Amino acid sequence: MTDVLILGGTGWLSGRIARRWLDEGARVTCLARGERPAPDGAVLVRGDRDDTGAYELLDRDWDEVVDVSSRASHVRDAVDALGDRSAHWTYISSMSVYADADVHGADESARLEEPAQDGDDYEYAAQKVAAEGFVHALGDLAHIVRPGLIVGPGDPSDRFGYWAAAFDRAGFEPVLVPSGEGRFAQVIDVDDLAAFAANTALTGIRNAIGDPYPLDDVLASFRTAAAHTGETVVAGDEWLQAHDVQPWMGERSLPLWLPLEWSGFMTRSNAAYREAGGTRTPIETLIDRVLADERARGVDRPRRAGLTRSDERELLAELAS
Repeated sequence: MTDVLILGGTGWLSGRIARRWLDEGARVTCLARGERPAPDGAVLVRGDRDDTGAYELLDRDWDEVVDVSSRASHVRDAVDALGDRSAHWTYISSMSVYADADVHGADESARLEEPAQDGDDYEYAAQKVAAEGFVHALGDLAHIVRPGLIVGPGDPSDRFGYWAAAFDRAGFEPVLVPSGEGRFAQVIDVDDLAAFAANTALTGIRNAIGDPYPLDDVLASFRTAAAHTGETVVAGDEWLQAHDVQPWMGERSLPLWLPLEWSGFMTRSNAAYREAGGTRTPIETLIDRVLADERARGVDRPRRAGLTRSDERELLAELAS
C-alpha cells in the first residue's frame, strides 16, 4: 500500500488530492491545524507548520509527500525534516511564478520572479519561487506542478464561478462584461489537477493548465448554460478603471478580465502537461458543473470576487446614461 503524506489535505485543492489518493487505495495522512476535517478515510495529524516540531510526529518513511503551501519557510522546513524519508515529493506551485505576463505561449523555461528572502514582506509569487527552490534541491524525486487558475465546484476564490452566477441571476436583464478583444481564458479543473498531482511516476517541472479560449467565447458559453436572455453590455478598460472596477479578483471586480499587457498569463503552454497525460475537462462540461454548484450555493451569496448585482445594476445605469 502506498503511504502518502499531504501537508494540508483539508483545503479545497489539497483535500481533492487526498481524496484522489484514497480512491487509488493509498494510506493517506494529512498534517493540518485541524480547523477543518480531513477527507473520510484519511488520518489527520494536528500540527502548526509555523512550529518545526510538527514534523516530529511524521518521522517515518513516505512513498509520497504532497505540499501546497505558499509559505517558503513551511516548504523549507518540511524538506529539511522529511526530504530524506520520502521516495517522491510533489509540490503544487503556481504559474504566478513567471516574471513576464505579456509573452504568449511561454513554457516552463520562462523567466521567474525573484525568490523571497527571509524577512521580506509576503508576496505570493516570490514565496512560491523560493519554495520551488527548496523542493528542486531534492533532485530527481521531485515533481513541481505549476497550475494556472484552478476552477470547479466548491472554488473558494469565486472567480470562474462569478460568471455562472452573473448570467444566471440576471435572467432577462443585462449583464456587464469587459471587452474580450485580445483576451483569453485558460483554466484547470480542480479534479484534473488532483489526478495529475497524484502520480509518483512524474518528476521535473510542468505547467498544469487547460487550453486557452477567447474570453468572449467563454462568456458566451456561460450565458448559454445559464439560459440568459438579456443583453451583454461591454464596458471598456478605461471606463471600468474610472469606475473603480478591479480586474481579475477581489471585491468590485470583473473576474477573468486582465489588462492587455497581462494577456500572456492566460496563454501559457500546456504541452508538457499534455505529454505527461494531463487531462483537460471540456470547458462546456466544466461550466455546467460550476453553474450547478453556484445554484446550489446561491448565486446572490456574498462573494470573494465579482460585483454584487446591485453594484452591477448601478454601473449598467451609468454606462447607459
